[in-house]
Amino acid sequence: MIYITGDIHADPKRFSTDGFPEQKSMTKNDYVIICGDFGLLWDQPQSSREKHTIDWLSQKSFTTLFVDGNHENFDRLNALPIEEWHGGKVHRISDSILHLMRGEMFDLDGISVFAFGGARSHSWWQQEMPSWEEMDHGLKTLKAHGMKTDFIITHDGPASDVAILGGGSFQQDPLTKYLERIKQTVDYDCWFFGHHHMDRRVDSKDFVFFEQISRIA
Repeated sequence: MIYITGDIHADPKRFSTDGFPEQKSMTKNDYVIICGDFGLLWDQPQSSREKHTIDWLSQKSFTTLFVDGNHENFDRLNALPIEEWHGGKVHRISDSILHLMRGEMFDLDGISVFAFGGARSHSWWQQEMPSWEEMDHGLKTLKAHGMKTDFIITHDGPASDVAILGGGSFQQDPLTKYLERIKQTVDYDCWFFGHHHMDRRVDSKDFVFFEQISRIA
């Protein structure tokens, strides 16, 4: 099983048993994917509160996956060793919490997932916006997979989706333009992203998530 949700901003209370009862039938071979702004690798040095929260989430029946958002401590996140996992590169937060790195493709029990984190904001880390090298790597990954994937998981959305959500008030940036290029050239089933703090279907294949938790496979 694969479930999807939006930004948690270091507060995973939505994964309580009462709020997410589906977890009672899940195992570590099932996944919950967070569309950015995970935020639970933030305190420097790590606080007891943060460690307790990570331990609590790690003890859940499922495996937690996330793409990075714009509100992450990239100094801590990028200092973690890089591992190969299910066909792509990850940072491991704990045994069952993994950061899906930008531009990587993952095979989750026969379902292909292309991950690409990041978004523009006014944070403290320049790394919140992907580099040209990361964007180029993402395109190379997609080309290596025949420009096809089942799911695309990002933090921000393609420029055309963002325009719909903002009623024309959101300005395009290099990342949303890059994601729009992917939208127009890649054969995919569904695209899921966060960042905009709403739960909404944008078009026939694209969805923005915030607090909602939905099964996608």
